[in-house]
Amino acid sequence: MPALRSFAATDRFIADVAERKMKCAYVLIGDEIFFRDRCRAAVIQHLIAPDLKEFSLYDLDLGDVNIAEVLDRAQTPSLMAPFQVFFIRGVKSLYTRGSHKEEFEAIETYCKNPNPNALLVFVADHISIPADVRRMDMQDKDRYERIRETLGDFCGIIEMARVDEGDGIRWVIDSAQAQGVKMEQDAARELVDSLGSDMMLIGNELEKLILYVGEKKRITIGDVEIMVLSAKQRSLYELTDAISAKDRTRALAVMDAMLSTGDGEEAAIGHLYMLAKTFRQMLVILEKNVRDSRAIWQALWQGFRVPPFAADDLIRQARRYKSRRELTRAIRLVARADLALRSNPVSKRMVLENLVMDLASESPQLAAGWQQEELPV
Repeated sequence: MPALRSFAATDRFIADVAERKMKCAYVLIGDEIFFRDRCRAAVIQHLIAPDLKEFSLYDLDLGDVNIAEVLDRAQTPSLMAPFQVFFIRGVKSLYTRGSHKEEFEAIETYCKNPNPNALLVFVADHISIPADVRRMDMQDKDRYERIRETLGDFCGIIEMARVDEGDGIRWVIDSAQAQGVKMEQDAARELVDSLGSDMMLIGNELEKLILYVGEKKRITIGDVEIMVLSAKQRSLYELTDAISAKDRTRALAVMDAMLSTGDGEEAAIGHLYMLAKTFRQMLVILEKNVRDSRAIWQALWQGFRVPPFAADDLIRQARRYKSRRELTRAIRLVARADLALRSNPVSKRMVLENLVMDLASESPQLAAGWQQEELPV
């Protein structure tokens, strides 16, 4: 597959991991979950023995553990596994008010004398990087520069920007071809356009399209129109409509319908990702005081836009929220649910239903910790 500019950073990281030529620590900057999952899959494939995953792979959050504990665990050789990987979320907590000099010094000290059998991967997913970095939000640009000036001095930086539309189309065509399927140019463009260049959704829908066409081995624009996500997207906006209207009964009913079709509970992470993205879109709409569908295309950049049929609905839903605080709370609730799902809960359905209940609560109670923090979203 020809090299694609949008994929270059993660391709380099994956190549280094495959050849075991990594640095001791990296920072994955950006909220493009498609690239984060590619990096994680490469790490698991090349560095983690399948029968030792429980002793080798750790997901930690700096909101729950301090960096000193993380570094101590990384520095201590494991008696059970030859190599350990630590995925560390909550990086934004290193940039809250107050001095974090000691924490950065501790990371630097570790990186100067690391455990050669451990890899640290900091996940800075509170930053959004558009395909055209010139359109990057000033707040995100400031957050990015602060990371480069601190962690960037001793960690590898991997940018996870939105995928350029042209690269997305080429990736779809090449990925289908790699599986022996011809993807028509118009079909590839329709797939990418209809999903707003969202690579996680595009990848999932491409796999379904390949199965759908079967022996025909050719995907047309008609196949995309039949199979692609419009019905699921409409269900998502029905869910956010009920949530923003604080109609818990309807919200739970819509969520139940979403879980009862398609991939069921296995699609839970995808549902959370789309919820988080939609609430972030609402936040931009609210902050930029968008009042009609014409203005929404200037407010939301490429790769972060909504399908045309949803524009008016999303504006109406966003305007039900009276403050940034309400929407940032919703995004944090989704982030907590995401962490719970990745911790192998007994019931994914219960995690999602509890989330919907919290999001659609008439009188939301912010957790005590959130009332204290002043974290960027």
